[in-house]
Amino acid sequence: MNRILLSLLSGFVFSVPAFTGEADTNQVKAELVRAFPELSGATVKPAPVPGLYQIEHDAQVFYTSHDGKYLFMGDLVDVDARTSLTEARRAELRVQMLNAVGEKDMIVIGPEKPKRTLTVFTDVDCPYCAKFHLDVPALNKAGVKVRYLFYPRAGIGSESYKRAVAVWCANDRVKAIGVAKAGGKLDMKTCPNPVEHDYQLGQRLSVEGTPTIFLDDGKKLPGYVPAPRLLVLLGLKGAPATP
Repeated sequence: MNRILLSLLSGFVFSVPAFTGEADTNQVKAELVRAFPELSGATVKPAPVPGLYQIEHDAQVFYTSHDGKYLFMGDLVDVDARTSLTEARRAELRVQMLNAVGEKDMIVIGPEKPKRTLTVFTDVDCPYCAKFHLDVPALNKAGVKVRYLFYPRAGIGSESYKRAVAVWCANDRVKAIGVAKAGGKLDMKTCPNPVEHDYQLGQRLSVEGTPTIFLDDGKKLPGYVPAPRLLVLLGLKGAPATP
């Protein structure tokens, strides 16, 4: 959305009446698509604030005036609850997008009936991804299931991409991803695989580096987070005592 011109009008929210009919929603979307064709797949609906509409595009959430002429990028905060309504919706959308992949197209490591689940975009040649992988047994022991999706940072067709494909095509994918992360030699087989789809999904979810960890409530954690800290965030362990 880097081509969108952001416009903020003082007092705008209070001076524009609320429109909530389907015809109005269609008109707003038509205006947006006219200016930004890439929003053709976006969802438009009335926002929690009267006079605004909420646009959802992948896991992005932003707002527009009732006529679709002004866009508002940023978080809508419930002052009383001190929570971001925008981030809460982003989290819901992330969960939907990740779960739509299906575990048959992921490398899944952990208990069949987990207490919590992490979905992790990983690059098989990333040092911090390798560090995270060493934490997986401790996470599993605490009842956390880890679901891997591939995100070769060098892009489609790179050596890391080919190694990710080889991991997926291995007879034992869990063993192969461990070998890859340890810098070991892989049988560079190819087969139908989800690596390119994973990479594209990561881009839609604004993944910028690896590992990128998504909690099962949709919270996004960019970068490596040690297992003890993850367990605290997941509510499976108390905060470590201060020395």
